[in-house]
Amino acid sequence: MVNLFSQTVQSVILRWIVRLCAFISAFVIVGLVCYILYMGLPNFSLEMFASEYTSDNASLFPALINTITVTFLTLLIAAPIGVASAIYLAEYSRRGNKFVRVIRITAETLSGIPSIVYGLFGLLFFVTALHWQFSLLAGCCTLAIMVLPLIMRTTEEALLAVPDTYREASLGLGAGKLRTVFRIVLPSAVPGIVNGIVLSTGRIVGETAALLYTAGTVAQIPPTVMGSGRTLAVHLYSLWSEGLRTEQAYATAVILLLVVIVLNIISSGLEKLTKGMSDG
Repeated sequence: MVNLFSQTVQSVILRWIVRLCAFISAFVIVGLVCYILYMGLPNFSLEMFASEYTSDNASLFPALINTITVTFLTLLIAAPIGVASAIYLAEYSRRGNKFVRVIRITAETLSGIPSIVYGLFGLLFFVTALHWQFSLLAGCCTLAIMVLPLIMRTTEEALLAVPDTYREASLGLGAGKLRTVFRIVLPSAVPGIVNGIVLSTGRIVGETAALLYTAGTVAQIPPTVMGSGRTLAVHLYSLWSEGLRTEQAYATAVILLLVVIVLNIISSGLEKLTKGMSDG
């Protein structure tokens, strides 16, 4: 009876601790969002969406276009490599392989490296050694290396979550290994893969340090990917660090917040769509 009473008390205490932690997390997030909206919405103006940046309008339109370009090119480089690497690790490598173990440890280590280290690497290799100068392409390649471990790990976990019975049934019906992977395993793992790519997209959109040393801070839409340009996050950092246009910096933060919300909505929609397709 005493043990039962103590277990009940412990469960109640743990339940309230969990509720308190959830409330604190929600309070911080809601407070941050409300603060950004309160400071940013009154500072919106049509001049901020002018096609060209000037010292008078502090337009964020070039940064918005550069953000879309950088995100698309980075995913175009990182997503195929990350997904293909995860397929090898999950489907073709032997269990207990030391080389595979080294790859996984390396990927986990790269995930914890600060982004400024990636920026310094991109500066030394892409900008200086390859003579690409400050360019969107140098920034995209640097970001691709940065988000590659995230895409690899999430894709591998999604592939490993597919039941082995799916593979055994496909192979038992006479399908080859390649057909089993691309017709059975991958469609079942698509929701997890999409979530990993969307998480990588959020990190790309909000990245600043790595792009400062590779893509530069020029407030323009470059004619090619070999030109320098700033993204929304870099634009926000530049406005705030200058200290002259803090109002526009808050407005830019609202745009970044909206981009993140849109990405989450797209992620939820794609997950439901792909899950419905795989179930069907």
